[in-house]
Amino acid sequence: MPNFMSSGLKKGSEIIVEVLKEEGVDVLFGFPGGAVIPLYDALYHCDIRHILSRHEQGAAHAADGYARATGKVGVCIATSGPGATNLVTGLANAYMDSVPMVALTGQVATPLIGNDSFQEADIYGISIPITKYNYLVKDLNDLARILKEAFYIARTGRPGPVLVDIPKDLQESSIKYKPVREVHIPSYHPTVKGHPKQIEAMIKALKEAERPVAYVGGGVISAGATDELTAFIRSANIPITTTLMGKGSFPEDDPLFLGMLGMHGTRYANYSIFQSDLILALGARFDDRVAGDVKKFAPQAKIIHVDIDPAEIGKRINIDIPIVGDLKTVLGQVQGKIKFSERKKWLERIAQWKKEFPLSYQKEGELKPQYILECVNALKNRDLIVTTDVGQHQMWAAQFITTRKPRSFISSGGLGTMGFGFPASLGAQVGRPDKTVIVISGDGSFQMNIQELATAGSYNIPVKICIFNNGYLGMVRQWQEFFCDKRYSQTHFDFNPEFVKVAEGYGIQGQVVRSSKEVIPALEKALSIPEPYLIDFRVAPEENVMPMVPAGKGISEFIEES
Repeated sequence: MPNFMSSGLKKGSEIIVEVLKEEGVDVLFGFPGGAVIPLYDALYHCDIRHILSRHEQGAAHAADGYARATGKVGVCIATSGPGATNLVTGLANAYMDSVPMVALTGQVATPLIGNDSFQEADIYGISIPITKYNYLVKDLNDLARILKEAFYIARTGRPGPVLVDIPKDLQESSIKYKPVREVHIPSYHPTVKGHPKQIEAMIKALKEAERPVAYVGGGVISAGATDELTAFIRSANIPITTTLMGKGSFPEDDPLFLGMLGMHGTRYANYSIFQSDLILALGARFDDRVAGDVKKFAPQAKIIHVDIDPAEIGKRINIDIPIVGDLKTVLGQVQGKIKFSERKKWLERIAQWKKEFPLSYQKEGELKPQYILECVNALKNRDLIVTTDVGQHQMWAAQFITTRKPRSFISSGGLGTMGFGFPASLGAQVGRPDKTVIVISGDGSFQMNIQELATAGSYNIPVKICIFNNGYLGMVRQWQEFFCDKRYSQTHFDFNPEFVKVAEGYGIQGQVVRSSKEVIPALEKALSIPEPYLIDFRVAPEENVMPMVPAGKGISEFIEES
């Protein structure tokens, strides 16, 4: 047991544990190795829960899923060298989607740094482009301050991952520990309150607009501003569309909701953006999968952009009314100042588009992924969190899963990381044991972190795994169908494992489903047991995600399926 001496001396490893406790960390995701043995020794008698992943990437994605589901900072641990570099994809994923994480990595002893020592890698240099901030601890006296700053930076302003690289000798050395009570970073002061004149301009523009649309991204969820957003949208009577990251920021069964916009968005969301005269962009960044050809995005519209990160405003598209600030605060600033407007003609036009262009699919024939998702939607008395991997199944889930609450739809947006969804579901379930967590994956994505079945089985994390098994890298195959004359180069899986048998090897039950009539009984079986469960859905091999806007085209230029 760590020896907390009466003199107040603590090892660096013990200081790490103390700061984790001070920050309210209740769970860690990690994988030990030589350079973090002192830290794991300090954790041995600690009451912070540790989840042993089976790969460091799995640990990073689990910490990410935990953060998205709870709103807290997710924490992962890896050793030096290959352990640290295995975190890279997870860090980049969290960075692109603005997820608050702290990654603790071991490093070789200070005298050995720069000598190509065993299991040495410059993770500080490697991670600079894919973290919000990072540190290499060089002095044990700075360790507590650096760790406190890491958590502060990760969760404030625009959230993001912070990496702290800690040499092994500093973990083993001792100093007199004095807790850091306050964090003061002179160069870091995120703007919270919107400029009053810009707020006035926003209010004036909303009053004058005839065809406004709110375009909402994940920043609203990060800011904890979903209640304020809902009140604002309803009081102003503005139709709203969200990005993939914005799902859950507004109840999707509300008549004002247009669905997701962009490459695989609804036609009526995209048409509404294209024909609007005012776009109110809240916590969104006009990424290429949403905006397409920016010259054709909203040619008739004045654009208001509210974001806490000034670097995002004007980055891809010209903004008429820029507002830098925290969305919860900014929406509070306009509360009570926006009057209800009927917008009868505009809402009638949108209603007609909804009638003419609903999300649909051919229900006959082989088992359709869309039908499975409709069955998930129909589950009664379930407080769901849905996580997804990346590919066709992700887009179908975004289209067909009706999300009503924030932090209940978790997906890799900016980086598009295959292999994310399953380990993220484990982190989400650990963070929210009161929820039912369902992961929607594909036969390609699932195999990228299939080893985390051991984590699910070892800790009895009761996620429900739904694999949409079509024998293809589905989204790439779809592009090859449309743009390469069906030359399916290296996208057909002519050999897949029997996923149920693989799961059984890890002590996890499962079943194969081949027909529509089997779907609801399989889901009910999965939900009836307090254990992880895997369903291998054998879905139509060449089903496509529609509608679709080709890359680089305007938001209203849909491709037609032959």
